[in-house]
Amino acid sequence: MPEAFDPGTLAQSWPLPASPRPIVTFGAGSIVGDAHYPAYRKGGFPIAGLYDPDQEKARALAEKWGVTAYATIEEAASVKDAIFDLATPPVAHARVLAALPDGAAVLIQKPMGSDLAAATEILELCRKKKLKAAVNFQLRFAPMMLALKDAIARGMLGEVVDFEVHLALDTPWQLWSFLEGLPRIEITMHSIHYLDLIRQVLGDPKGVHARSIGHPNHKMAQTRTTAILDYGDRVRCAISINHDHKFGRRHQACEFRVSGTEGAAYVQLGVNLDYPHGEPDILEIYPKGGSDWVSVPLEGTWFPDAFVGRMANLQRYVAGEDSELVSSVEDAWMTMALVEALYQSSAAPATPLAKMP
Repeated sequence: MPEAFDPGTLAQSWPLPASPRPIVTFGAGSIVGDAHYPAYRKGGFPIAGLYDPDQEKARALAEKWGVTAYATIEEAASVKDAIFDLATPPVAHARVLAALPDGAAVLIQKPMGSDLAAATEILELCRKKKLKAAVNFQLRFAPMMLALKDAIARGMLGEVVDFEVHLALDTPWQLWSFLEGLPRIEITMHSIHYLDLIRQVLGDPKGVHARSIGHPNHKMAQTRTTAILDYGDRVRCAISINHDHKFGRRHQACEFRVSGTEGAAYVQLGVNLDYPHGEPDILEIYPKGGSDWVSVPLEGTWFPDAFVGRMANLQRYVAGEDSELVSSVEDAWMTMALVEALYQSSAAPATPLAKMP
């Protein structure tokens, strides 16, 4: 008889560092106040201060959180023994990294540059400066995803043979005004989280098929994506993303369906539904040998708890408490390579239909 499934035993959090270091943030956008700082306070990480070229915005956020607003990049980069947190647009990453002291520990906001060429420049810069650098793919650390990966590792689904991502929602792109006019948006700025998580679960695909497009009701370059990741003949991996489903909550969705040979899992990513307020995350598992779906009681949410785990791993790695730096720039470059392949596929012509004889 199979062992009874106890959902309460699944791992959902990352251990905290014994002696957390102070954090210096570059950038004062909404993500800092909505996710980074709430997470850091929850995790007990000291926040030294922040820098943003918009000094008024920086001072307002610093005053709200009781931290220092630095006047220059150089002043912020001079804080001793700090963990540097880059909550900056991708075009600004390299300039900030260049100003950091050699050997520093740094968390880089996704994406790792605007494209693969920029990601390569960042990778080489981090290597040259010997930075202990990770990319903020924090979905890997969300309680629901840690639990899902634990269930998979324990064989509760058997061999994973199907991974489906489905989004139909109304994303408030106006919160990120710097995105308008950029040539790459949806995959690079949003679906990259799902692609990175898929890579962690399934590894790197053999190739991709994709189409990413905009919408006639706005000027964002892309907000709708369909993609297939090719893992051969045993695994189907499909992504369907629609950020323009503006017809009420009733038929909106933000979910993963992961099926194995002997079990399955369903995940709702609640934060994207009515972002940034969000709805509850959900994880349900149909375990190997089971007869029904089991709801996993979650001990936190993607925002802010995943940000706690992401920072905890970096701090613990710097302190020698973790042997692996999750989503290091080396690994994150491969996620950027996947993004690049999807855009190349989207730009390539589709297979035409045969003409009527």
